[in-house]
Amino acid sequence: MSNNSGEYSSNNYMRLTFPSKPANVAFARVAIAAFAIQLPFTLEEIDEIKVATSEAVSNCVIHAYPDAVGLVEINAEIDSGLFRISIKDTGIGIADLDAAKVPSYSTNPERMGLGLVFMDSFMDSLSIETAVGQGTTAIMEKKPSNPVPNDSSQTQDL
Repeated sequence: MSNNSGEYSSNNYMRLTFPSKPANVAFARVAIAAFAIQLPFTLEEIDEIKVATSEAVSNCVIHAYPDAVGLVEINAEIDSGLFRISIKDTGIGIADLDAAKVPSYSTNPERMGLGLVFMDSFMDSLSIETAVGQGTTAIMEKKPSNPVPNDSSQTQDL
């Protein structure tokens, strides 16, 4: 999107906070996609961002608050053509982060254990900050494969 001077709008941000309920996973996917389309991502890249977001939010819903409903906070920003998103909970944390990064590992036997793998493969970078009893924050970044245009008069639909 362009501002009044026709330049690419950068240094934009948004914050969402919502309960860790399964219905909010889809909400988070759509909200983050709507924000991300300010950059010239391809539809495939938008889909990758949506999958990474839903995996991170699902981890908050399923693992962070196993016996209760807590809060999930999403912060997203666009800075000089880079899309950065952090998804944070204040739940139980990850006891063994190295184990959690191994494909098919899950603390819930009914789950496939591929969330972190998808997040890592679909985004340019993934870092995880966690402390037992204090929560977890997943920070992901992605740049569009297309260069940032000087005049972003075209918009994308979700």
